[in-house]
Amino acid sequence: MKRALVTGGASPIGAAICRKLASDGLHVIVHAHASRTRAEALVAELQAQGASAEALGCDLSDIAATGSAMQSLLADGVPQVVVHNAGTHDDVTMAGMSASQWRDVLSVSLDGFYAVVQPLLLPMTRTRWGRIVVLSSVAAQLGNRGQVNYAAAKAGLEGAARSLSREVASRGITVNAVAPGIIASPATDTIISAEQIAGMVPARRAGQPDEVADLVAFLASERSAYITGQTIGINGGMA
Repeated sequence: MKRALVTGGASPIGAAICRKLASDGLHVIVHAHASRTRAEALVAELQAQGASAEALGCDLSDIAATGSAMQSLLADGVPQVVVHNAGTHDDVTMAGMSASQWRDVLSVSLDGFYAVVQPLLLPMTRTRWGRIVVLSSVAAQLGNRGQVNYAAAKAGLEGAARSLSREVASRGITVNAVAPGIIASPATDTIISAEQIAGMVPARRAGQPDEVADLVAFLASERSAYITGQTIGINGGMA
């Protein structure tokens, strides 16, 4: 059974990805930091359905601690699928942005990518099969007022994925980015109305977490072996 690590696995998109990968027969490692209780509840849900899953808690901005957590994972086998979904917002215009607001948003996305993937990379290459998927955002392509830090973090992930794809393609490992647009969630529903979404999105609706999960699961499968170094938008035509 292949092992899949999903960072930020307790978020709405992360949980949908975990459920989909579990339904595809993978052992799913649900990572969380502040949302550890939700991650454990998701694991219990998956196990009750007969799936194989476990929870993992660590702060991705702490590179040393995350590295230790990855070494612990390797003791039970190499995660050959890594989905880096974890991210954070701290929206404010650049003129009023503090250094900590800049650093904290970049840290989870970019430091977290390094902290998770780097320790797993050589063990993954030895298996000669792997799938790495990072979650970017339409904000990385279009920009968004008040999200200079977030857009920079996500654009950095896209560049990292393109570069890493060239380093590992010969070992049967693909690296791709998925860039969602407006995706339905409890948080989204409180800040933007259906009417506003219809005016912004050519498809005139928000996407669903399951739609993102289906795309990620495809990129994590055997069927996507010749797709690497790409950023694939899932945004209803926004970009």
